[in-house]
Amino acid sequence: MKADIHPQYFADAIIACACGNKMKFGSTKQSIEVEICSQCHPYYTGKEKLIDTAGRVDKFKKRLTKASDKPARRGKTRK
Repeated sequence: MKADIHPQYFADAIIACACGNKMKFGSTKQSIEVEICSQCHPYYTGKEKLIDTAGRVDKFKKRLTKASDKPARRGKTRK
């Protein structure tokens, strides 16, 4: 391998999350700042919440109840 082409490796790089959680990992950067980690991500914490943008979920539920209230359409009967 060629010498002096690889970046410096930091075995104890600190990864800091916006929630305040800090972890140590190996990286080519000495410190990394992230917005979300496994300690605060809704999927991993079980606090998953649905973000309703512009009332799309409500519109869908309204349309669904309207469709279920109507009687089922039957095909035309032939004479």
